[in-house]
Amino acid sequence: MTQIFAHRGYSALFAENTMGAFIEAEKAGADGLELDVQLTKDGEIVVIHDEKVDRTTTGKGFVKDFLYKEIRKFNANKNGLKKEAIPSLAEVLEWLKTNKLICNIELKNGLIPYEGMEEKVIKLVRKYGLSDRIIISSFNHYSIVQSYRLAPEIETAPLFIEGIYMPWIYSQAIRAKGIHPKHSSMSDNIFINTMQNGIAVRPYTVNKDADMHRFFNINCTAFITDDPVKALRIRKQYEKRP
Repeated sequence: MTQIFAHRGYSALFAENTMGAFIEAEKAGADGLELDVQLTKDGEIVVIHDEKVDRTTTGKGFVKDFLYKEIRKFNANKNGLKKEAIPSLAEVLEWLKTNKLICNIELKNGLIPYEGMEEKVIKLVRKYGLSDRIIISSFNHYSIVQSYRLAPEIETAPLFIEGIYMPWIYSQAIRAKGIHPKHSSMSDNIFINTMQNGIAVRPYTVNKDADMHRFFNINCTAFITDDPVKALRIRKQYEKRP
């Protein structure tokens, strides 16, 4: 059955990439989480999507220009009542030890080539003993290859915006066990062929009912959505089928 990954947590209703959004995704019954990581000035791995803090927090400026203790002072739930700090990856992994969720960590190193990001993330994942529940993804495919070389036991999955010819061949070439394509970038046929060739397919960001039905119909490995509750409700219709 198609797994449901909560995009930046349950971000349809809660502040994205916050502990609150992750906890609510787990409560809702999601199978997994998707989150994004950047590095602070002092090399801490923090969970935030944009290179700058401006859109999602009360701060202004680049993540890379703040010390960890400084970045923790911003409110990552600027439109909500409850204050939420930008989580550290360590905090999220610690919490993951209390549940069974799969976690897709997206390395945000396309624009800013964070030095040593792969090593730092892998070291933490191993420290918490979560290698079998983590998928490392990135639009930076050199980073994906580097992650595989450092930790062949952790699944990797390149992210794509455009369609790609025979993605299963490409995935095998870079030793990735999955692909995370934009949901509208490839046909059902390509998704099915990819899965038949042993590569997991987890499209993003699937929010419309029709798109969810599409992926349940082809029994896609998983999809990444802002609204895990809606996805779970639709999935129930397919679970009842013989």
